[in-house]
Amino acid sequence: MGVLAIDPGTRKTGFAYVDRLRIAAVPLDAVRTDGDDEALLDHIGTQLAERDVELLLIGVPLDPNGEDTERSLAVRALITRMNARFPGLETVTYDEHGTTKEAESRLREAGYSGREARTRKDSWAALVLLEDWLGAGEPRARS
Repeated sequence: MGVLAIDPGTRKTGFAYVDRLRIAAVPLDAVRTDGDDEALLDHIGTQLAERDVELLLIGVPLDPNGEDTERSLAVRALITRMNARFPGLETVTYDEHGTTKEAESRLREAGYSGREARTRKDSWAALVLLEDWLGAGEPRARS
């Protein structure tokens, strides 16, 4: 089974997926929820119905010292609701510090700019999160 990476934002949330063999990591369409956690949970449910997922990898925006921020505490509260809604899935958190900047850099290198880049940025950040986590040996820091 695969991994669904989620990079929750205040307005948009990015998604990426990797198959069970960890061969094909791909960005998925982002969803705009403007802070509506129920809409986000519904979208996650749709993503789960379309894929074989064993683990939710959630990006948590820690500060440069690895400490929680106001936003990371909000993400942790969302994770609590995710765990209640999807109890059969393992949920792992991973520091998403720097993923957006890396995503923007990759988008420029791929030739995207303006609206095209902004549309893809959140899910490419989720892809960076996923690739970083895979490269680190898939650590299981639970929330």
